[in-house]
Amino acid sequence: MAEHSHSMAARRRNAQRPLLGRRGQRAVYLGFIFILVALVFVVFAGPFVYMILTSLKGSREMFSRPVTLFPTQGFVWETYLEVWTSENFALYFWNSVKVAAVTTAISVSVSVLAGLGFARYEFPGRDKLMLVTLLSQLFPLVLLVMPYFVAMRSLNILDTHTALIISYTSFALPYSIWMLTGYFRSIPPELEEAAMIDGATRLGAYLRVTLPLAAPGIVATIIYSFILAWNEFLFATTFISSRELQTLPQGLHSFIGQYQIQWNLLMAGSVVTTLPVVALFVFLQKYLVAGITAGAVKN
Repeated sequence: MAEHSHSMAARRRNAQRPLLGRRGQRAVYLGFIFILVALVFVVFAGPFVYMILTSLKGSREMFSRPVTLFPTQGFVWETYLEVWTSENFALYFWNSVKVAAVTTAISVSVSVLAGLGFARYEFPGRDKLMLVTLLSQLFPLVLLVMPYFVAMRSLNILDTHTALIISYTSFALPYSIWMLTGYFRSIPPELEEAAMIDGATRLGAYLRVTLPLAAPGIVATIIYSFILAWNEFLFATTFISSRELQTLPQGLHSFIGQYQIQWNLLMAGSVVTTLPVVALFVFLQKYLVAGITAGAVKN
């Protein structure tokens, strides 16, 4: 009888004991995380890796069978020199830098002022005006091409970078204003009042307290505005007809011919086009993290 009860108790302990120990559970968890990260890498980073590897292949290897992922005949770095010196690519690059930089500067400056106004001041129709700023986001770009074209023609600024800057800024501002308004509202106004008690002016309180704490929102606005102006193709094709004023998306399109596509040059140009965006994010990432940590510090 005692042996039977002892065996029953042992069975209960074995039934209650987990099938996997802590080390086994941790291994399963890490394996799941590894599979998830690998899947995300393949889905999002895979096309970029393939683009870079394709840009380093020679013209003959591009159409060889079977298709290979890595260059089998060595890396052809001359493709980047060829793409930079062909089809006025350097001029297209400079035009994109110019348009994107001016668009970003205007969008960030106006959205910071507008965000502070919406977040800190009460005035009639404020909420309705906030909704109106998002109206342009409700329509697809294709639907707005013709009205913008008529407006730019009336202003006699077609085939100029000014037309691109105005149109890109009009699309970047609504979302930027909404985003920065939310950031400014999340910052307690008591911090600004404390700075003014210490002798700072209202403008000084904004510059020394509010803007540093809103750094993540400002950095996100910079990245958003720059990428929007850098990658846009539809309006650039519609407004710009002179080759010396074309931007990078138009320059990349020149590698697509009627009967043949220069895939290696197209991929190399795409890599060069992507690098400034990556560099901008890497450079501003530390300010983004610094702004987040500054907002979490309690003095």
